[in-house]
Amino acid sequence: MSLPGLTIIGESINDSIPSTHALFEARDLDAIARLAQTQAGLGAAYIDVNVGPRAPDYMAEVVRAIQSATTAPLSLDSPDPLLARAALEAYDPAHGVPILNSISPLRMEMFELIALKPFRPILLASETVRDGMEIPCRTAEETVAAAALLLDAAHRHGIANHDCILDPGIAPLGTDTENNIHRLMGALRIIRDDPAFTGVHLSVGLSNFTVMLPPRRADGSPIRSALASAFLTRAMPLGLDMIIGSVKTPYTLLPEGHPALQCFDECLAADGFDVLERVQAFCE
Repeated sequence: MSLPGLTIIGESINDSIPSTHALFEARDLDAIARLAQTQAGLGAAYIDVNVGPRAPDYMAEVVRAIQSATTAPLSLDSPDPLLARAALEAYDPAHGVPILNSISPLRMEMFELIALKPFRPILLASETVRDGMEIPCRTAEETVAAAALLLDAAHRHGIANHDCILDPGIAPLGTDTENNIHRLMGALRIIRDDPAFTGVHLSVGLSNFTVMLPPRRADGSPIRSALASAFLTRAMPLGLDMIIGSVKTPYTLLPEGHPALQCFDECLAADGFDVLERVQAFCE
C-alpha cells in the first residue's frame, strides 16, 4: 500500500519466498509475470527480481517474461556479477532505468556493468571490509564510512547522487541484541545532515525488520505492520524515501502515543536484551 513520499520496490519475486521458489522450480514464467503485474497494479514503483542461485540464462528469461507483462521498471537483484550482467543484457530500457541490487564494499567490480546499460545502484552500506573480508558494521559511523566509500566509487563511474540508493541495512527487531536499530537510526541522522549525501535516496528491506515476529496478537491487532509503520514514522523524517517491501502491507505514519510507536521508541532507549523484552511485551 502506497504512502506519500515512500517509493516501494515490490519484494514478491524473490527465491527466498516459498511460493515464489515453487514458481521458479516449475519454471512457471506466466505466473511470475502475473505476480509482477499484481505488484505494479497495487502501487509498486519497481519490481524486484531475485531468482536465487540459478543460471544467468534463467535470470534473463525471467526479466524478459516480466517486461512482456508490465511496464514497471525492475530492480535486478543478485550479488552474482554473472546474473546481474545477464539481467542487464536482457533488460529493455524502454521501461525506465533499472535498479541494480546491490553493490557492497567487496563487490565494487559490479560498477563496471554500467558499461552495458545505465542503472541506479543500491549501495549496501551495512558491511565494511577488514583484512579482505566483509564484516557487519557495528556503529553508525562505520555505516556512514561504508556509504561514503561506495558513493565515491559510484561517482568515479559517472553515477550522480540522485541515481544512488543507500541501504544502511536493517536487522530483525525481534532478535536485535546488538543495537542494530541504534546503528541504523544514527546512520540515517548523520547522512541527513552531511551535504556530501545530498540527493541520495535511502532504502531498507523493510520486511527484514519484523521477519521473526508473529503477524498479529491473540486479539487480532497487528504486530508486523504496526512496527514497520513505527519505523517509517521515525525514519522518513530522517530521509528514508524507499523500501523493498510488500505492496499489500498497510504502511502508515503513526500518531504520537500509538502503542507500536511507543514500543519502537522504548527499543531505541533500551540496550541489548532489554530490546527483546520490550518487543516481547508488545507482542503479548
